[in-house]
Amino acid sequence: MLPRNLRRVFYKTMLQPLYAARVLKNRSAAYLHYLLGRGRSSYPEAVTLFLTHRCNLHCKMCGQWGEGGVTKKQSAEYVKGEIPLQELVSFVDDVAAARPNITLFGGEPLLYAGCLALIKHIKRKGMHCLVITNGSLLENTAKDIVESGLDELNVSLDGGRALHDDIRGMPGLFDRIMSGLKKVRDVKIAARRKKPLVNLQCTITKYNYERLDEMLDVAREAGADSLTFHNLIFTSRDVLDKQKPYDELLGCSSGDWEGFIFEPGIDPEALHAKMKDILSGKYKFSVDLYPNFSRKAMAEYYRNPCYMPTEYPARCLSPWIVAYIFPDGEVRPCLNSTYSFGNVRSGKFSDIWNGEKAVRFRQALKEKGLFPACARCTELYRY
Repeated sequence: MLPRNLRRVFYKTMLQPLYAARVLKNRSAAYLHYLLGRGRSSYPEAVTLFLTHRCNLHCKMCGQWGEGGVTKKQSAEYVKGEIPLQELVSFVDDVAAARPNITLFGGEPLLYAGCLALIKHIKRKGMHCLVITNGSLLENTAKDIVESGLDELNVSLDGGRALHDDIRGMPGLFDRIMSGLKKVRDVKIAARRKKPLVNLQCTITKYNYERLDEMLDVAREAGADSLTFHNLIFTSRDVLDKQKPYDELLGCSSGDWEGFIFEPGIDPEALHAKMKDILSGKYKFSVDLYPNFSRKAMAEYYRNPCYMPTEYPARCLSPWIVAYIFPDGEVRPCLNSTYSFGNVRSGKFSDIWNGEKAVRFRQALKEKGLFPACARCTELYRY
């Protein structure tokens, strides 16, 4: 467990002690397999179902649909491709005995026609479920979301009304999201339910890093349980060029990282001072920074083209802990790599998770510690 993540861990443990205990058990098993498993791993702690590539926003910093996004360059057929609901239900049935935590992601997952039905099925099977959403569709789904039994609702917000709408490229979006969040809160109160926990996620960008304190008022207004500020994900052409030999070795592409090739435009000293001030305050909701860098490490992160982590271990454990399943059924170890362990539409997940291709990838990654493209990936800092 990383010391700089303790604030986040403490918050989750206090609000969801049984869930936290299960995470600790599963993560400990994964750590042991990382050390001794020779590329094999215990059953994943978490599975992220990438329900759809589709999104109704074009956020400036998004690697999928933003200014340099890669998904918007794909064919309409590719963007519309999705796993039918019944196949996802069958997948959930297949993994239910192991009870991995399920995250529903996209694109915008609430655009997937069967999203709410899938949440209900996941909860009937006794698994923890989290949805990551841009919040634009909450107004019409608030009651169903609460009644589904969803555990956590992660909503992306960038600042107050004008700032958020500018970054997300949709006038009126902020008010729509806040209306939806208030409906979620009201339905929870009426039903005497504590869930879903509402977690606001703010991506730090050149557009908002000097105004992050606006999010404190937003979180209060929304009745949020937590607010997390995420350091910006970005990369460079030089880094991706250094990644190519590893992609060739593994027979895959890291081309999706090209959506994150841009200059951050952030003054790290000013950002660190702003976050130090925010984190020193006392609030009715949890507030944290992820990754939680010191002043020195933050300067390195944003300014050094050859950045490698120093305050966090320079190794990635994610492929031992999390499985990403894409809209075409491919099981991948990373969101921005085409490397596939196999496909759940043609094979059983239990066979795929420790199959030959999975073992090969983990062995190569452990030998290297991390690949060049990994240095600013959020999963690198999670475990």
